[in-house]
Amino acid sequence: MAQDRATFQKLAEERLAEAKVLLANGHSSGAYYLAGYAIECALKSKIARGFRSDEIPELKTVQKIYTHDLSVLVGLAGLSRELEENLDLYRRWTIAKSWSEGARYKSWNDDDASAIVAAVDGEDGILAWLRSHW
Repeated sequence: MAQDRATFQKLAEERLAEAKVLLANGHSSGAYYLAGYAIECALKSKIARGFRSDEIPELKTVQKIYTHDLSVLVGLAGLSRELEENLDLYRRWTIAKSWSEGARYKSWNDDDASAIVAAVDGEDGILAWLRSHW
């Protein structure tokens, strides 16, 4: 299913808002899962920005985008170096990058969920950083 940048941006914001509501209401596992999806959607928005009209992208590149691996996606977005150069952001990233789509099959405690939501949220969070690249 094709998605445009604006949809990915909206989904990133919605998933983070939902994660915060779930966390505040004692639903740590859902909060953890959705916070990770917020990052995935934001990264895919940045990646989509790189596509040019009137050009067919390489098939292998497009296939790589259909992953849920945040480390792969940050590389495809061209943001790895910038991320590594910002120590505070990188600290937040080390918390979030362990997220995977398989997180939905695990139970997460309040500490895990609070950590990933905090890493994603706020003025210095991963989502704010990714917004600056949309």
